[in-house]
Amino acid sequence: MDAQTGLTILFAVVVIGFLVADLGFFNKRSHKIEFKPALYQSLFWVGVSLAFGFLISLFIGKETAVEFFSAYVTEKMLSVDNLFVILLIFSYFKLEEQYHHKALFWGILGAIVFRAIFIGAGAFIIHQFYWVLYIFGAILFYTGIKLLGAKKEEHIDFKKSKIIAFAHKILPFTDSHHGGKFFFKENGKFYFTSLFMVVLMVEATDIIFAVDSIPAVFAISQNLFVVFTSNIFAIMGLRALFFLIENVLHRFHHLQKGLAVILLFIGLKMLSGIFGFHVSSLISFGVIMFALVSSIVLSLIFPKKI
Repeated sequence: MDAQTGLTILFAVVVIGFLVADLGFFNKRSHKIEFKPALYQSLFWVGVSLAFGFLISLFIGKETAVEFFSAYVTEKMLSVDNLFVILLIFSYFKLEEQYHHKALFWGILGAIVFRAIFIGAGAFIIHQFYWVLYIFGAILFYTGIKLLGAKKEEHIDFKKSKIIAFAHKILPFTDSHHGGKFFFKENGKFYFTSLFMVVLMVEATDIIFAVDSIPAVFAISQNLFVVFTSNIFAIMGLRALFFLIENVLHRFHHLQKGLAVILLFIGLKMLSGIFGFHVSSLISFGVIMFALVSSIVLSLIFPKKI
């Protein structure tokens, strides 16, 4: 067994083991996630991700480890930006705090499945047509430009959502969470609850964000092992991070600009390959970390005016 296979098995054991323990032991009943458990879970996933990156460095190589950390930080930033939309979804559907964990758990479980499909498809396409990476680079550069001038998602109008309209067209829904159930049977007919709709919206949001995040990670590394593990480790810590910072998310208003800089940089890095210009993984990691730290520091130094 080679090192990459061994680390892949370790990765699968950690992720699957935690998902089973989370749903079967820690959160059997719907309840509000308090700050301390959220903090411990966040630190756990950051620690596991750092340890995994260290093992990659030890058994596979430093270059691969740097690619992993670069992809992880980029995906983490995109995931945090995703939290703004998830928070708006919960607010729109008036979802009680006790059901936030359940909605995020199943939403992220679905996200893992879809990410696996998208990443597998992306790897196949790149293997067959390498020039697709240049299209990814152009998409990321364009997205970065749009993000620089875009306003936060707080103006999203869910009343005009095509996803909600389509779901109502094909499935019978109620406006109730019905005790935290996804569906129930009444008078011989099945009805889906608003909690099920929330999960659908979380899934749809992740798929939309994946259009940016997966090309961004492929632009950093074409190693399927690095792309998949960095993606999943980043989104596994998303739930805990949500409960940890949901009340202060609005304070990180410059995070979107930092993300825009990262996407612009990665896009340019990929496009520069056309001219035979290569940017090392270490420099890429430095630029990504600088954009992340700067956006957080600027958000705290220059708070958003209310």
